[in-house]
Amino acid sequence: MKGPLFYSKILLFGEYGIIKDSKGLSIPYNFFKGALKVSETPDQQAVQSNINLRNFASYLEEIQDQGIVKFDFEMLNKDIDSGMYFDSSIPQGYGVGSSGALVAAIYDKYADDKITVLENLTRDKLLKLKEIFGLMESFFHGKSSGLDPLNSYLSLPILINSQDNIEPAGIPSQSTDHKKGAVFLLDSGIVGETAPMVNIFMESMKKEGFRNMLKNQFVKYTDACVEDFLKGDVKSLFFNMKELSHVVFDNFKPMIPKQFHNLWRKGIETNDYYLKLCGSGGGGYILGFTQDFDKAQASLKDYKLEVVYNF
Repeated sequence: MKGPLFYSKILLFGEYGIIKDSKGLSIPYNFFKGALKVSETPDQQAVQSNINLRNFASYLEEIQDQGIVKFDFEMLNKDIDSGMYFDSSIPQGYGVGSSGALVAAIYDKYADDKITVLENLTRDKLLKLKEIFGLMESFFHGKSSGLDPLNSYLSLPILINSQDNIEPAGIPSQSTDHKKGAVFLLDSGIVGETAPMVNIFMESMKKEGFRNMLKNQFVKYTDACVEDFLKGDVKSLFFNMKELSHVVFDNFKPMIPKQFHNLWRKGIETNDYYLKLCGSGGGGYILGFTQDFDKAQASLKDYKLEVVYNF
């Protein structure tokens, strides 16, 4: 048995901001993927994944009473008993949606009356899916927006206008002729934990100064970046991206691993690249934007970079 593939995701813009109704833009990232499998000769990882799936199934039985989603538990438990696991190349704690892909795979295979990708996806259906996925993914994160699994399930770019206004987005097709500019992932080499980072953010939100900064600077530049990106206005995007990188550096220091503070500042000072958080931060990947990838690569020669999108 081998289920369909579900891909990782990258939230290009909107981390933390979408909690406060900023815009957001999330795109599938096909470099990493996962699928449900059963193996005759499971390795240690598969055995551990199988145990995790059993715990997840128990959690799903608990939330079924809420009446939001129903599952075929007979089939799910039978498959878990036969050793089913989630075979995934998606790194955990890297901000690219490892639990999201698993949630999407379980919903796809075991949900009753599921909303499928092939039907007309009205806003109501998207919000219903987001609610279901948020509830399912809360098992892993404590509280989830449901956006990661939604992205993985639909395999479409998703534009978040506000918490209750989301839509599939068309993003400009990637340029293939000169390929100078790029969005890239920088591997911090550290595993990030989502929950502690979100806790730091929620504590900061109790301070009026932080709330004002979020509304007047962070959300403002995030929204501008999303609009520029969708319009393909590269010049304006990089102006706003520099401001956003600066705001994050000044106000989200705990989410940026210490050894990357100088690198972050260097990008803003040289304009070779601009860095931003990928997911909740604290480790994992850091997102980079550059108008000249060769220059950024030379500047970041000690680090592993993966191109996500070309301008």
